[in-house]
Amino acid sequence: MIRLRPLLAGLLLSAASLVHAFPERQVQIIVPQTPGGASDTLARVIAAKLSAKWGQPVVVENRPGAGGNIGMEAVARAKADGHTLLMSYVGTHAINGALYAKLPFDPEKDFAAVATLATLPFVAVTSPQVPAKSMAELVELARAGRVTYGSAGNGSVNHLLGEMFNAAAGVSMTHVPYRGAAGALTDLMGGQIQVVFTSMPSVAGHIQKGTVRPLAVTSAKRAAAFASIPTIAESGFAGFDVTPWFGLFAPAGTPPAVVARINRDVNEALRAADVVEKFTGQGAEPYLTTPEQFADVLKRDIGTWSKIVKASGAKVD
Repeated sequence: MIRLRPLLAGLLLSAASLVHAFPERQVQIIVPQTPGGASDTLARVIAAKLSAKWGQPVVVENRPGAGGNIGMEAVARAKADGHTLLMSYVGTHAINGALYAKLPFDPEKDFAAVATLATLPFVAVTSPQVPAKSMAELVELARAGRVTYGSAGNGSVNHLLGEMFNAAAGVSMTHVPYRGAAGALTDLMGGQIQVVFTSMPSVAGHIQKGTVRPLAVTSAKRAAAFASIPTIAESGFAGFDVTPWFGLFAPAGTPPAVVARINRDVNEALRAADVVEKFTGQGAEPYLTTPEQFADVLKRDIGTWSKIVKASGAKVD
């Protein structure tokens, strides 16, 4: 046992040196969605804080495509040293494995869970021209066969939320998939579709300007910055609660000491008053976990959302 002490001391010293040196250069956060959405917005807030903390540039790069799989694969294949991170969320990391017939990576095995950033409700919105000012009135329109809802694509959170609401309300709103939520919102405001379930940051500005009408948020409680918007559960559909998480992953094999360092610094940033203010202003709530807790959340939600995808019948070849 005495002989092991020098080895153990050496390993501890090596880990400490690794953490002290990190980051040695620019850190890249890849967002597998287009600019302007929730993932992009939250990533840029945290990138600015980490850059100031580390004294190195932390840049956000958008690599959308294939439902987020292009950006995810890039991170899965990157060098596992902590200098390339993935900004992911439940919609890509917990759903795509069940949605796509074949993925070029494993959502669990090829990534190291690093840190959660926030939970964030989605919100059901219509255009001001739609004669529905509540979810109950939307249901009446749907029963008359007059509602189509847009999404970011088959199997996206937007799509599955629509199917979950169809089931909860006993209606059959017609799904119209788009290549990204931005196209769905454009057609919503143009009158081509009647409702979109989308992330709060992607429509916060439109809500404030009055160019879209919010009907209800998908979470169990109201968003602090949008307290006038009721929840779907409050709107007559008890038990409805979908609050997606957003967080950072690294390539599998990233040294645990580096993962722990990033997690600690992210959690410190999430406690900062300016970050809390920016997050809550977008309808988000800071969400602090350890890497181990985050990995458990992912495993749980892969099981949960796999069942929802199966029930919806959504598939992408």
